[in-house]
Amino acid sequence: MRAGVLYGLGAYSLWGLFPLYFPLLEPAGSVEVLAHRIVWSLVFVLGVLALTRRLTELRAVAGDRRRLLLLAGSSVLIATNWGIYIYAVSSNHVIEAALGYFVNPLVSVAFGVLVFGERLRTLQVTALALGTVAVIVLTAYSGGFPWISLVLAASFGTYGLLKKLADVGASEGLAVETLVLVVPAAGYLLALGASGDGTFTNEGAGHLALLAAAGPVTAIPLTLFAACVTRVPLSTVGLLQYLTPVLQFLIGWLVQGEAMPTSRWVGFALVWSALVLLTWDALRSASAARAPVLHPEAA
Repeated sequence: MRAGVLYGLGAYSLWGLFPLYFPLLEPAGSVEVLAHRIVWSLVFVLGVLALTRRLTELRAVAGDRRRLLLLAGSSVLIATNWGIYIYAVSSNHVIEAALGYFVNPLVSVAFGVLVFGERLRTLQVTALALGTVAVIVLTAYSGGFPWISLVLAASFGTYGLLKKLADVGASEGLAVETLVLVVPAAGYLLALGASGDGTFTNEGAGHLALLAAAGPVTAIPLTLFAACVTRVPLSTVGLLQYLTPVLQFLIGWLVQGEAMPTSRWVGFALVWSALVLLTWDALRSASAARAPVLHPEAA
Protein backbone atom coordinates (compact mmCIF):
# COMPACT_ATOMS: atom_id res chain seq x y z
CA MET A 1 0.00 0.00 0.00
CA ARG A 2 2.89 2.38 0.73
CA ALA A 3 4.04 2.13 -2.90
CA GLY A 4 0.49 2.92 -4.08
CA VAL A 5 0.34 6.04 -1.93
CA LEU A 6 3.70 7.16 -3.33
CA TYR A 7 2.44 6.61 -6.88
CA GLY A 8 -0.65 8.66 -6.03
CA LEU A 9 1.40 11.47 -4.51
CA GLY A 10 3.54 11.51 -7.64
CA ALA A 11 0.56 11.67 -9.99
CA TYR A 12 -1.37 14.36 -8.12
CA SER A 13 1.77 16.42 -7.46
CA LEU A 14 2.67 16.45 -11.16
CA TRP A 15 -0.87 17.47 -12.09
CA GLY A 16 -0.72 20.17 -9.44
CA LEU A 17 2.49 21.59 -10.92
CA PHE A 18 1.07 21.95 -14.44
CA PRO A 19 0.56 25.74 -14.00
CA LEU A 20 4.35 26.06 -13.85
CA TYR A 21 4.87 24.09 -17.07
CA PHE A 22 2.43 25.60 -19.56
CA PRO A 23 3.72 29.21 -19.29
CA LEU A 24 7.10 27.86 -20.45
CA LEU A 25 5.52 27.09 -23.83
CA GLU A 26 4.95 30.73 -24.74
CA PRO A 27 4.70 32.22 -27.35
CA ALA A 28 2.71 29.17 -28.52
CA GLY A 29 -1.03 29.84 -28.26
CA SER A 30 -3.47 27.68 -26.33
CA VAL A 31 -4.77 25.79 -29.37
CA GLU A 32 -1.25 25.12 -30.65
CA VAL A 33 -0.22 23.79 -27.22
CA LEU A 34 -3.33 21.58 -27.13
CA ALA A 35 -2.54 20.16 -30.57
CA HIS A 36 1.05 19.40 -29.57
CA ARG A 37 -0.16 17.79 -26.36
CA ILE A 38 -2.39 15.43 -28.35
CA VAL A 39 0.25 14.51 -30.95
CA TRP A 40 3.15 13.97 -28.52
CA SER A 41 0.96 12.12 -26.02
CA LEU A 42 0.10 9.65 -28.78
CA VAL A 43 3.76 9.24 -29.76
CA PHE A 44 4.79 8.67 -26.15
CA VAL A 45 2.02 6.27 -25.17
CA LEU A 46 2.41 4.17 -28.33
CA GLY A 47 6.10 3.91 -27.49
CA VAL A 48 5.28 2.74 -23.97
CA LEU A 49 2.79 0.16 -25.24
CA ALA A 50 5.31 -1.11 -27.79
CA LEU A 51 8.09 -1.42 -25.19
CA THR A 52 5.79 -3.25 -22.78
CA ARG A 53 4.39 -5.42 -25.58
CA ARG A 54 0.81 -4.34 -24.97
CA LEU A 55 -0.12 -3.19 -28.48
CA THR A 56 -2.33 -6.28 -28.80
CA GLU A 57 -4.42 -4.94 -25.91
CA LEU A 58 -4.83 -1.69 -27.83
CA ARG A 59 -6.09 -3.62 -30.86
CA ALA A 60 -8.54 -5.48 -28.64
CA VAL A 61 -9.95 -2.19 -27.33
CA ALA A 62 -10.19 -0.76 -30.85
CA GLY A 63 -12.14 -3.86 -31.91
CA ASP A 64 -14.77 -3.40 -29.20
CA ARG A 65 -17.38 -1.04 -30.68
CA ARG A 66 -18.96 -0.10 -27.34
CA ARG A 67 -15.62 0.78 -25.75
CA LEU A 68 -14.52 2.59 -28.88
CA LEU A 69 -17.63 4.80 -28.86
CA LEU A 70 -17.19 5.56 -25.16
CA LEU A 71 -13.53 6.48 -25.69
CA ALA A 72 -14.44 8.62 -28.71
CA GLY A 73 -16.76 10.56 -26.43
CA SER A 74 -14.15 10.77 -23.68
CA SER A 75 -11.59 12.04 -26.21
CA VAL A 76 -13.78 15.05 -26.99
CA LEU A 77 -14.25 15.72 -23.27
CA ILE A 78 -10.57 15.46 -22.39
CA ALA A 79 -9.62 17.70 -25.33
CA THR A 80 -12.13 20.27 -24.05
CA ASN A 81 -10.73 19.92 -20.53
CA TRP A 82 -7.11 20.27 -21.69
CA GLY A 83 -7.91 23.23 -23.92
CA ILE A 84 -9.80 25.17 -21.24
CA TYR A 85 -7.10 24.40 -18.66
CA ILE A 86 -4.30 25.60 -20.96
CA TYR A 87 -6.31 28.76 -21.67
CA ALA A 88 -6.88 29.30 -17.93
CA VAL A 89 -3.18 29.02 -17.12
CA SER A 90 -2.07 31.22 -20.02
CA SER A 91 -4.63 33.91 -19.16
CA ASN A 92 -3.87 34.04 -15.40
CA HIS A 93 -6.95 32.16 -14.23
CA VAL A 94 -5.11 29.42 -12.34
CA ILE A 95 -7.16 29.90 -9.17
CA GLU A 96 -10.39 29.56 -11.14
CA ALA A 97 -9.01 26.36 -12.69
CA ALA A 98 -8.13 25.06 -9.22
CA LEU A 99 -11.70 25.75 -8.12
CA GLY A 100 -12.90 23.52 -10.97
CA TYR A 101 -10.96 20.55 -9.61
CA PHE A 102 -12.18 21.27 -6.08
CA VAL A 103 -15.76 21.20 -7.44
CA ASN A 104 -15.15 17.98 -9.42
CA PRO A 105 -15.99 15.58 -6.50
CA LEU A 106 -19.37 17.29 -6.19
CA VAL A 107 -19.98 16.63 -9.89
CA SER A 108 -19.11 12.96 -9.31
CA VAL A 109 -21.71 12.77 -6.52
CA ALA A 110 -24.31 14.35 -8.82
CA PHE A 111 -23.54 11.77 -11.54
CA GLY A 112 -23.96 9.01 -8.98
CA VAL A 113 -27.53 10.17 -8.49
CA LEU A 114 -28.40 11.01 -12.10
CA VAL A 115 -26.71 8.07 -13.85
CA PHE A 116 -26.48 5.26 -11.32
CA GLY A 117 -29.59 6.07 -9.28
CA GLU A 118 -27.67 6.35 -6.02
CA ARG A 119 -29.50 7.76 -3.01
CA LEU A 120 -27.84 10.73 -1.36
CA ARG A 121 -27.02 10.65 2.32
CA THR A 122 -27.60 13.73 4.47
CA LEU A 123 -23.98 14.90 4.39
CA GLN A 124 -23.87 14.53 0.60
CA VAL A 125 -27.01 16.65 0.22
CA THR A 126 -25.49 19.29 2.48
CA ALA A 127 -22.25 19.25 0.48
CA LEU A 128 -24.07 19.74 -2.83
CA ALA A 129 -26.07 22.59 -1.32
CA LEU A 130 -22.87 24.30 -0.13
CA GLY A 131 -21.33 23.86 -3.59
CA THR A 132 -24.37 25.47 -5.20
CA VAL A 133 -24.24 28.42 -2.80
CA ALA A 134 -20.51 28.78 -3.53
CA VAL A 135 -21.20 29.13 -7.27
CA ILE A 136 -23.89 31.74 -6.55
CA VAL A 137 -21.52 33.72 -4.31
CA LEU A 138 -18.70 33.59 -6.84
CA THR A 139 -21.03 34.65 -9.65
CA ALA A 140 -22.60 37.50 -7.71
CA TYR A 141 -19.55 38.96 -6.02
CA SER A 142 -16.45 37.92 -7.99
CA GLY A 143 -17.07 39.70 -11.25
CA GLY A 144 -18.79 37.07 -13.36
CA PHE A 145 -19.94 33.51 -13.84
CA PRO A 146 -17.08 31.05 -13.01
CA TRP A 147 -17.40 29.30 -16.36
CA ILE A 148 -13.80 28.05 -16.42
CA SER A 149 -14.29 26.24 -13.10
CA LEU A 150 -17.61 24.70 -14.09
CA VAL A 151 -16.52 23.62 -17.58
CA LEU A 152 -13.39 21.99 -16.13
CA ALA A 153 -15.41 20.23 -13.42
CA ALA A 154 -18.18 19.10 -15.78
CA SER A 155 -15.85 17.95 -18.57
CA PHE A 156 -13.52 16.03 -16.25
CA GLY A 157 -16.41 14.58 -14.25
CA THR A 158 -18.13 13.35 -17.42
CA TYR A 159 -14.79 12.10 -18.75
CA GLY A 160 -14.33 10.03 -15.59
CA LEU A 161 -17.85 8.63 -15.99
CA LEU A 162 -17.20 7.47 -19.57
CA LYS A 163 -13.81 6.02 -18.60
CA LYS A 164 -15.48 4.08 -15.78
CA LEU A 165 -18.02 2.67 -18.22
CA ALA A 166 -15.30 1.82 -20.78
CA ASP A 167 -13.13 0.08 -18.15
CA VAL A 168 -9.85 0.42 -20.09
CA GLY A 169 -6.29 0.77 -18.79
CA ALA A 170 -4.77 4.25 -18.59
CA SER A 171 -2.24 3.81 -21.42
CA GLU A 172 -4.61 1.97 -23.74
CA GLY A 173 -7.38 4.50 -23.12
CA LEU A 174 -5.10 7.49 -23.72
CA ALA A 175 -3.79 5.89 -26.91
CA VAL A 176 -7.30 5.44 -28.33
CA GLU A 177 -8.36 8.94 -27.27
CA THR A 178 -5.35 10.60 -28.88
CA LEU A 179 -5.76 8.45 -32.02
CA VAL A 180 -9.27 9.87 -32.34
CA LEU A 181 -7.92 13.42 -31.96
CA VAL A 182 -4.61 13.19 -33.79
CA VAL A 183 -5.83 13.89 -37.35
CA PRO A 184 -7.39 17.31 -36.61
CA ALA A 185 -4.51 18.13 -34.21
CA ALA A 186 -1.80 17.26 -36.72
CA GLY A 187 -3.74 18.99 -39.52
CA TYR A 188 -3.94 22.16 -37.45
CA LEU A 189 -0.20 22.09 -36.72
CA LEU A 190 0.64 21.53 -40.40
CA ALA A 191 -1.60 24.42 -41.43
CA LEU A 192 -0.09 26.60 -38.74
CA GLY A 193 3.41 25.76 -39.91
CA ALA A 194 2.58 26.36 -43.55
CA SER A 195 1.22 29.81 -42.74
CA GLY A 196 4.34 30.69 -40.78
CA ASP A 197 2.38 31.20 -37.55
CA GLY A 198 3.56 28.04 -35.78
CA THR A 199 6.24 28.21 -33.10
CA PHE A 200 7.52 24.62 -33.13
CA THR A 201 10.53 25.24 -35.36
CA ASN A 202 10.77 29.00 -35.02
CA GLU A 203 11.70 29.49 -31.35
CA GLY A 204 14.82 27.37 -30.94
CA ALA A 205 15.63 23.87 -29.76
CA GLY A 206 14.58 24.54 -26.17
CA HIS A 207 11.05 25.53 -27.20
CA LEU A 208 10.82 22.53 -29.51
CA ALA A 209 11.86 20.20 -26.67
CA LEU A 210 9.35 21.74 -24.26
CA LEU A 211 6.49 21.27 -26.73
CA ALA A 212 7.51 17.65 -27.39
CA ALA A 213 7.70 17.09 -23.64
CA ALA A 214 3.91 17.59 -23.51
CA GLY A 215 3.67 13.86 -24.34
CA PRO A 216 5.44 12.45 -21.28
CA VAL A 217 4.14 15.31 -19.13
CA THR A 218 0.62 14.10 -19.95
CA ALA A 219 1.18 10.34 -19.86
CA ILE A 220 3.45 9.88 -16.83
CA PRO A 221 0.95 11.16 -14.21
CA LEU A 222 -1.76 8.98 -15.78
CA THR A 223 0.51 5.94 -15.51
CA LEU A 224 1.31 6.73 -11.88
CA PHE A 225 -2.39 7.21 -11.18
CA ALA A 226 -3.22 3.82 -12.71
CA ALA A 227 -0.55 2.22 -10.50
CA CYS A 228 -2.01 3.99 -7.47
CA VAL A 229 -5.66 2.98 -7.86
CA THR A 230 -4.78 -0.72 -8.14
CA ARG A 231 -2.87 -0.66 -4.82
CA VAL A 232 -4.80 1.57 -2.39
CA PRO A 233 -8.45 1.87 -1.30
CA LEU A 234 -10.60 4.37 -3.21
CA SER A 235 -11.15 6.31 0.02
CA THR A 236 -7.40 6.99 0.11
CA VAL A 237 -7.40 7.98 -3.56
CA GLY A 238 -10.24 10.38 -2.77
CA LEU A 239 -8.11 12.10 -0.14
CA LEU A 240 -5.01 12.25 -2.36
CA GLN A 241 -6.92 13.90 -5.22
CA TYR A 242 -7.20 17.16 -3.30
CA LEU A 243 -3.43 17.61 -3.56
CA THR A 244 -3.76 18.73 -7.20
CA PRO A 245 -6.13 21.71 -6.74
CA VAL A 246 -4.35 22.70 -3.49
CA LEU A 247 -1.04 23.01 -5.37
CA GLN A 248 -2.73 24.81 -8.26
CA PHE A 249 -4.42 27.22 -5.86
CA LEU A 250 -1.14 27.98 -4.07
CA ILE A 251 0.69 28.54 -7.36
CA GLY A 252 -2.02 30.90 -8.61
CA TRP A 253 -2.16 32.83 -5.35
CA LEU A 254 1.45 32.87 -4.11
CA VAL A 255 3.53 32.43 -7.29
CA GLN A 256 1.48 34.12 -9.99
CA GLY A 257 -0.09 36.71 -7.69
CA GLU A 258 -3.73 36.26 -8.71
CA ALA A 259 -6.22 38.25 -6.68
CA MET A 260 -8.13 36.68 -3.78
CA PRO A 261 -10.82 39.20 -2.75
CA THR A 262 -13.06 38.46 0.22
CA SER A 263 -15.88 37.16 -2.00
CA ARG A 264 -13.55 34.60 -3.56
CA TRP A 265 -12.35 33.46 -0.12
CA VAL A 266 -15.99 33.01 0.90
CA GLY A 267 -16.73 30.96 -2.22
CA PHE A 268 -13.67 28.77 -1.71
CA ALA A 269 -14.49 28.35 1.98
CA LEU A 270 -17.94 27.04 1.07
CA VAL A 271 -16.47 24.58 -1.44
CA TRP A 272 -13.82 23.42 1.04
CA SER A 273 -16.53 22.92 3.67
CA ALA A 274 -18.47 20.81 1.19
CA LEU A 275 -15.38 18.71 0.51
CA VAL A 276 -14.80 18.17 4.24
CA LEU A 277 -18.35 16.85 4.54
CA LEU A 278 -17.93 14.59 1.49
CA THR A 279 -14.63 13.24 2.80
CA TRP A 280 -16.05 12.57 6.26
CA ASP A 281 -19.09 10.85 4.74
CA ALA A 282 -16.90 8.69 2.47
CA LEU A 283 -14.59 7.65 5.31
CA ARG A 284 -17.52 6.85 7.58
CA SER A 285 -19.20 4.77 4.85
CA ALA A 286 -15.95 2.92 4.10
CA SER A 287 -15.48 2.18 7.79
CA ALA A 288 -19.04 0.86 8.09
CA ALA A 289 -18.54 -1.35 5.03
CA ARG A 290 -15.41 -2.89 6.58
CA ALA A 291 -17.04 -3.52 9.96
CA PRO A 292 -17.75 -7.24 10.63
CA VAL A 293 -21.36 -8.31 10.58
CA LEU A 294 -22.35 -10.19 13.75
CA HIS A 295 -24.82 -12.99 13.14
CA PRO A 296 -27.35 -13.70 15.91
CA GLU A 297 -25.74 -17.05 16.69
CA ALA A 298 -22.36 -15.36 17.11
CA ALA A 299 -23.63 -12.62 19.41
